[in-house]
Amino acid sequence: MAATSIPFITIEPSQPHTHTVVFLHGRGDTARDFADSLSHSRDSHRRTLVEAFPSFRWVFPQAPTRKCASLPETWPQWFDVWDARDLALNEDLQAAGLREVVPALRRLLADQAALLGRRWDRLVLAGISMGGASGAHVLLNLDVPAEAGGRLGAFLGFSSRCPFAGRGLTGMRQVLALDGVPADDRVIRNTPVLLEHCADDPLVLVQNGRGLRDTLRECGAQVEWREYSDGGHWFHSPTGMDDAVEFLNKHLGTNSSAGISPTPHRGLSDAMDLS
Repeated sequence: MAATSIPFITIEPSQPHTHTVVFLHGRGDTARDFADSLSHSRDSHRRTLVEAFPSFRWVFPQAPTRKCASLPETWPQWFDVWDARDLALNEDLQAAGLREVVPALRRLLADQAALLGRRWDRLVLAGISMGGASGAHVLLNLDVPAEAGGRLGAFLGFSSRCPFAGRGLTGMRQVLALDGVPADDRVIRNTPVLLEHCADDPLVLVQNGRGLRDTLRECGAQVEWREYSDGGHWFHSPTGMDDAVEFLNKHLGTNSSAGISPTPHRGLSDAMDLS
């Protein structure tokens, strides 16, 4: 089978390039609409994430379009699910898409790390909903040489869950059975992780987010968990955005000054995340 190539769009830094964020959208969305929709969510200084980190390159990969196995629709989705209300039902269906996209996303990360002088510790992987679930499996199956930093700069998951949770690190790796997977957990243990979830999320229930938290901790990750009373299936604003900015500043050694004035944002998206 030919290797899958993941297309992407970018927002280039407005200052000299120091870091890159690869940000995965949710089910039913597109890279372009998701990039636009980030302007919905601002921190307490009225900044978007892009405005808060002007030296960052932002990369938005596009999920493949897949026929839904249990529905007549065809959607952009990193992997298929049988029933969004019962994610454990026919769970093995999810493995097929993950086997395809996880290696492709690892190659994309390697390409982006090369642009940073192979400084993987200046590379952030982030995702919302199904994008966060896919990103978690990228993290679980990622090998970063020690001489290249041995880890990612950070992993951020918003409104996310973990397919095949409860099987342990070895069991989850065996489900996908990918090549190039490390024998140890060094990358997981050394990559700082932030997970954010709104308690009133109607699509990915907060208990599924807590399950992702617990699963990553069982695999050795140092997870910072932030739970908000409201916000639905999206980013919490402004507190969640403040927490994300603070987390990245702390773990990447950046200094996102509160004095930055927000710039006019791009058009908002009407796309809906359906994962």
